Amino acid sequence: MSATRRGRSARANDAWEAVLTAHSVMMKNFARSRVWENASMREYDVLYTLSKSPEPLRLSELGKHLLLSQPALSRLVERLEERGLVSRCSDPDDGRAVHLSLTDQGRDLQRHIGLIHGREVAAAVTAALDDEELATLRDLATRLYTAQEQR
Repeated sequence: MSATRRGRSARANDAWEAVLTAHSVMMKNFARSRVWENASMREYDVLYTLSKSPEPLRLSELGKHLLLSQPALSRLVERLEERGLVSRCSDPDDGRAVHLSLTDQGRDLQRHIGLIHGREVAAAVTAALDDEELATLRDLATRLYTAQEQR
C-alpha cells in the first residue's frame, strides 16, 4: 500500500474515531436529561422513527433505522404497545406481517420529548459549531450515510 493510501486510511480512521467519540460523549450528556422520565432513549428512538414515517411501518422497516437486534426491538415494541404508545395492525397485503404506528398518546409523548430534546441537541451543537460548520457537518454526515445505504 502506498504512503498516500496509508495516510488517507489513517485520516479516515481518525475522523471516524472523532465522530464516534463525539457521539458517545454527547449521548452520555443527553442521557442525564430529565426528559427521559416517561420514555427511555431507545423507546424514544422508536417513537421518533414512527413519527417520521408517513405510513405505518413493518417491524423490519423500523429496525433498519435503529441500533437494536430484531428480538430486542420486538420486546421493546411490545412494551410500547402495552403502554398504549404504539399500535399494531395487519398488513392488508401480507397476513403474516404487522404494521406499527403511533397512537395519539404515543404521538403526544414523542412531541413532548422531541421539543425538549431538540432544544438540548441544538444547545449542545451550536455551542461548538457556527452556522457554516453546522451546514458542513450535515452535508458530510448525509454523504456518509447515503453512500452506505447505496451499498
